[in-house]
Amino acid sequence: MVIMSGEDGTEKDAEGENTKLDYDEKTSKGELAVKVICLGDSAVGKSKLVERFLMDGYQHQQLSTFALTLYRYRTKVDGAEVLVDFWDTAGQERFQTMHPSYYHQAHAAILVFDGTRKITYKNLPNWYKELRQHRPEIPCFCAVNKIDENEDIAGKTFAFPEKNNIPLYYVSASNGTNVVKLFKDAISAAFQYKKNPTDFTDQIMEELEMD
Repeated sequence: MVIMSGEDGTEKDAEGENTKLDYDEKTSKGELAVKVICLGDSAVGKSKLVERFLMDGYQHQQLSTFALTLYRYRTKVDGAEVLVDFWDTAGQERFQTMHPSYYHQAHAAILVFDGTRKITYKNLPNWYKELRQHRPEIPCFCAVNKIDENEDIAGKTFAFPEKNNIPLYYVSASNGTNVVKLFKDAISAAFQYKKNPTDFTDQIMEELEMD
């Protein structure tokens, strides 16, 4: 993403859209905007999965203000023009917690663990607990990555997603297995959630920001 600083200090991408959107509002082009966040331990492949899905059809930029990487993608959902921002942690997950702004206005979340490192699976409940503290109702998806490196993991049952009624995807950022399905399902769910939100946390955050 090419960032251009405006006279008012805002940042814009190469197409003139503000980098920092208010996801409750339509974009300057009249699109609906949704925010999908990625969660999980370091080196589980969150960034690689997003990049695999988007390939060359995306813009990305490190946003030092929020210590995150934002991937911007345009698509259509149910005939509507939609701008999708995928938020990635840019290494901040090593602190085992994220700033509340990371969750603010999110419409869907993708939890990722590494099929070759058991500890990354064991840490999922911590990420899920923090997610639900900030966004109690948004749709959530779970992905076990690197199934190309551990073929035995494909099709294996995992208690955490079953217990929390979270759909599980067996994916590989390396060869692309199930990556498109994961992200298309997340985008569709984010779009549906945006049309019928049930969280009250954003209203609270906005009131706090006004104080």
